[in-house]
Amino acid sequence: MIKYTLSVFLCLTLISSAFSQKRIEPATEDITLANTLKELYPDDHVALITSKDDVSFDLNKRDGKVTVMHHVAENMINIDSRADIQIYNFYDGESTIEEFEIRYRNQKEASFYVKDEAYTSDDLFHNDSRVQYANIDFPLKGYRYLTSIKKEYKDIKYFTKLYFNGEYPTVKKTICIEVPDWLDLELKEMNFEGYAIEKNVNPNKKGNGKIYTYTLKDTPGMYKDKSAPGPTYIYPHILILAKSYTVNDETVNIFKETQDLYNWYKSLVNSLENDNTPIQSKVKELTENATSDEEKIKNIYYWVQDNIRYIAFEDGIAGFKPDEASNVFTKRYGDCKGMANLTKQMLIEAGFDARLTWIGTKRIAYDYSTPNLSVDNHMICTLFKDGKTIFLDGTEKFNAFGEYADRIQGKQVLIENGDDYILEYVPNSEAEFNKEQFAYSLKLSDNNIVGNVDKIYNGESRSGLLYYFNSLKTDKKDEFLEYYLNKGNSNIKVSNIETSDLQNRDGNINIAYDVDVKNAVSSFDNQVYIDLDFDKELSNFIMEERHTDYIFRSKKDLESVTHLEIPQGYKISHLPENISVASDNFNMSVNFSRENNVIIYKKQFRIKHAKIETSDFEEWNGFIKKLDALYNEQIILNKD
Repeated sequence: MIKYTLSVFLCLTLISSAFSQKRIEPATEDITLANTLKELYPDDHVALITSKDDVSFDLNKRDGKVTVMHHVAENMINIDSRADIQIYNFYDGESTIEEFEIRYRNQKEASFYVKDEAYTSDDLFHNDSRVQYANIDFPLKGYRYLTSIKKEYKDIKYFTKLYFNGEYPTVKKTICIEVPDWLDLELKEMNFEGYAIEKNVNPNKKGNGKIYTYTLKDTPGMYKDKSAPGPTYIYPHILILAKSYTVNDETVNIFKETQDLYNWYKSLVNSLENDNTPIQSKVKELTENATSDEEKIKNIYYWVQDNIRYIAFEDGIAGFKPDEASNVFTKRYGDCKGMANLTKQMLIEAGFDARLTWIGTKRIAYDYSTPNLSVDNHMICTLFKDGKTIFLDGTEKFNAFGEYADRIQGKQVLIENGDDYILEYVPNSEAEFNKEQFAYSLKLSDNNIVGNVDKIYNGESRSGLLYYFNSLKTDKKDEFLEYYLNKGNSNIKVSNIETSDLQNRDGNINIAYDVDVKNAVSSFDNQVYIDLDFDKELSNFIMEERHTDYIFRSKKDLESVTHLEIPQGYKISHLPENISVASDNFNMSVNFSRENNVIIYKKQFRIKHAKIETSDFEEWNGFIKKLDALYNEQIILNKD
C-alpha cells in the first residue's frame, strides 16, 4: 500500500511538473543562445549560462573545527531539442546538504522530487556516503532551470579543492571564496597556465576578511576520454590548503606543514588496538621452516596477497583510519589500509622493521609538499631491511617481492617514523622490465600454417596474467589458456600447452604450445598468399576524438619474432614494407627479412612511460594506420 501510494504521488508530481513547464516558454534570446552554444559544444545536450561557487568559513567553538559552507548556484539551459539529466550532490558523515532547490527561470519552484539515498558502488564494500539527486527534463530547446545547492562541511580538512570545469560547458564560471582574517588559508592555483582566469581580491563588507573572486569564461565540460590522466593533471582548479586559525590570540594548526598532516594520520594509527594474538600462530607457520629472512618476508607478503580479499571501505573516519590487523586477518578482507596494517603487524611479529606508508597513486598530481587530504589515496607497507627500503602492496595480487605496480612507481611516499616521518620515492622500472617475448617457428601444411610457439612474460605482463588465471575456477583454467592464446579465434587451434609454474610469482611465465591455423593461406595458380600475423597487436588503436593523453595500465615492451619456412620450390614474390617510428614516449617497428629459406617477421613495440601524449597523436596515428595496412597485406610466394 505504501509503495502504491508513493508511485501515485511520483506520477502526479511528474504530470504536474510537465504542465507547469508548458506554461513557461523559452524566451527568444534563450533559443538564440542555445543555438550558439550547440555550435560550440555539439556533443553536449545541456550547458550552464552561469555557475557560481560561494565559499565561506566559520568556527565551531564547541569542537574547535573550522566549518565550510559551499553554495553552488547554476543557470542551466537546454541546447538540444530536449534533454533529460540528473543533478546530484554527495555528502557523508563529515558534511550535510542544507539546501537543494530547482526553480524555473521566473524563480518559481519546480516540482521535481529530490531523492536522498545511501550511495552504493561495486567498488566499495561499505561506505557512509549519501546522495541527493533529482531527475529533470528540458522539454524544449532554450528551456532553463535555476539550481541552488548548499553543502556544509563540518571540518575544513575535508574541503580540498574547487574545479572550474564541471559536467557541462559553462559560459561564465565564478568562484568566490571569503577568507576571514582569523583563518590562514592558501589558495593554491593549479593548472592555470593557458587559461584566461581573471582574479580579484577585495576586502569583505565587514572589513574582517578578504574575498577572492576567480572568473573563467567559455569553459568546456570535463572530457569523457577513457584511460585519461587524473583530473588534477588536466583541469584548472584551486587547492584549498587550510594551515591554521587564530582565536583569542591562540593559533591552532590545521595542516600548516606536512608534519601536521602526518600528525593527524598518526593519531588515527595510534588509536588502533592491534592485538596481534590471533595472527601469531599463522606468522609462526609461515616462517618456522623458512631458510632465510627473505623467504620469511615473502611467505608473509604472498600470504596476504593470496588470502585477504581487497574491498574498498569508506565509512566516516574509516576512510582514513586503518582497520586493526586482527580484524582483517579474521574476516579475510580489508581495504588498502587494513591490508597494509596486517602486513606490517605480521612482519613485526616475525621480527622485522615494517611501517605504514601513505601514497598517492599516479592518478594524483600532488606530492607531500601540499599538505591536504587529497594528496594521497592509498596505503602500503614499507620494510627496512639491511639498509634497503622495500615497499609491499598487498592489494597488488601476484606482484613479486621487490616489484612495484606502475601506478605507484615514481610516487612520493610518507612513511611513519614515530613522531617524525620519512619521505621517499617508489623506484621506477623501465619498459623492458615488463617485456613480452614471443617466438613463432612456423611452416605451411596444405592451406594451414602449423608450428610451435614460445611466449615469455615478465614484470606486470606476468603478474596480470597470473592474476586473471588464478581468479578462475580450477576446471576453467585449461579453457582459459586456450582462449587466451588463440584470442577466441576458432581458426586457431592450440594444443600441447606446457607452462612454467603458474603459482610462482617470482619467476617469469613461460608458455609453449603447438599451433594450427586455418584460413591463413590461399593458393591461386602458382602463387601462395599468406596472412602471417595472428596477434595483430595495437590494431585500430587510433587516438580519435580525444582531448587528453592516453594512459596505459603499465609500460609496454613487446618483441615478437616469427620464422616462416619457405616451402621447397617457392620463392618470395612480395613482402610488406618495413615501418618504424621513434619518439620520447614510444619506439615501434615492424621488419621483414629473409635468411636462407626462412622469412623473418619481427615486431618491436615499446611504450616507454605508459602514456601517449596529445602531442604524439599525429605521429602515433600515422604509424597505426601503416600498421593496420601492413596487417591487411599478404606475403606472396611464387612457385619456381
